Amino acid sequence: MWAGFLLLLAASAPDDAGLQRILARVSEEADVFRASALKILAQEKLVQRSLQRPRRFRPRLGAAALGPPPPRYRSRAIISEYGFGSFREAPGALHEFRQVISVDGRQVASREKARRTLVAGLQSQDDRLRKRMLEDFEKHGLVGAATDFGQVLLLFTRPRLEEYAFSRVGGGQIGADRAAILSFRQTSGSGSLLIFESRRAIHQPLEGQLWVREEDGMPLRVVLSSTRQDGERTIRDEARVDYVMTPLGYLAPATIVHRAMVGGDLLVENQFEYSAFHMFTTDTDIRFRGEAGPDPNKK
Repeated sequence: MWAGFLLLLAASAPDDAGLQRILARVSEEADVFRASALKILAQEKLVQRSLQRPRRFRPRLGAAALGPPPPRYRSRAIISEYGFGSFREAPGALHEFRQVISVDGRQVASREKARRTLVAGLQSQDDRLRKRMLEDFEKHGLVGAATDFGQVLLLFTRPRLEEYAFSRVGGGQIGADRAAILSFRQTSGSGSLLIFESRRAIHQPLEGQLWVREEDGMPLRVVLSSTRQDGERTIRDEARVDYVMTPLGYLAPATIVHRAMVGGDLLVENQFEYSAFHMFTTDTDIRFRGEAGPDPNKK
């Protein structure tokens, strides 16, 4: 397997020996993420801007009547407890799950209750609980809240590298880090990026950019773009996922920006921010790293 992997890297970039080092580091971090994801918990803040349908006809006078009415957007802010899980019917596919804490500043549940409900749902043997969590998240008035971007790093686990063609296209800066930019596109394999939007499974073509830290190849950013048909409309999706090394020693999403466009018009923009990363242990008390367990002397 390793011989084939090294031959693949050599064939991908014969003029860039550094690409071998970069892809080896990326796949290593993706494999660590895969091993840790089911224990990752964080707090998520989502700010969404969505295009609103025009109001009923109202006469406009003067210059305002010469052109189309300006677009109207609705903004929502939702804070949730956030984690990863899978369905028993498809254990190899990782998905995002949430329990809402507040909506537009209005508290829905305490953080402690949301966190424990989330963990109980992720550990349950009943897929119906996890599906219910997806449905409950949509009930808060979100429009086209595409999810399942946080785990896009898994596109680059070691077994999947051979499905892509990579090329180095330049450099950039992310915070204090100098980054190398690689373009990638899928050349083989039957997989595709799976995004859940309003309970629809949308399979997106796999192509975009991979940003890595210049000095050691650590992945910093994944950029994706694709088009899809929605009736007579052609929708272009753009997503940018920035990763950060957490104090617990694994990469996790720090920010995600997703936009859906029709022509030059923005349909929806989802901005996600993540903080307060922690891990839970799978004992009956669902204790969290950094939290004290039950007092054994207490009756």
